[in-house]
Amino acid sequence: MLDHLSIQASDVDAAAAFYLRVFAPLGIREAIRIDRDGAPVVGFSGPDGFPHFWLGPATGSAGREVHIAFTAPSRTAVDDVYLAAVEAGAEVLHSPRVWPEYHPGYYGVFVRDLDGNNVEAVHHTFPGATT
Repeated sequence: MLDHLSIQASDVDAAAAFYLRVFAPLGIREAIRIDRDGAPVVGFSGPDGFPHFWLGPATGSAGREVHIAFTAPSRTAVDDVYLAAVEAGAEVLHSPRVWPEYHPGYYGVFVRDLDGNNVEAVHHTFPGATT
């Protein structure tokens, strides 16, 4: 349903480096970087190459926390995001685990990005699924 999502960052370059490092196990990569009024705007893609997630410069005072969940191809990838976040010094909000209150096959990790947002890597396993 969503085509893309954009959030503001206080330091786009630092935020881009964070997302590339921490979510590398999910295949996230920088797809496009443009200059807007002297500031970088960065679009990230997954395996399809389309920039679904964007970072742009903050234009005002800090707002409310945003929650973003990125699809992980496996539980191992969720665990790898956790390890990358710890290595990057990110605040881990919730270590990887099954979240049965969401559904029995919901496996996720939650970390805080550089602007205080709650970002997640999640893998879903449903009855009959092959992963």
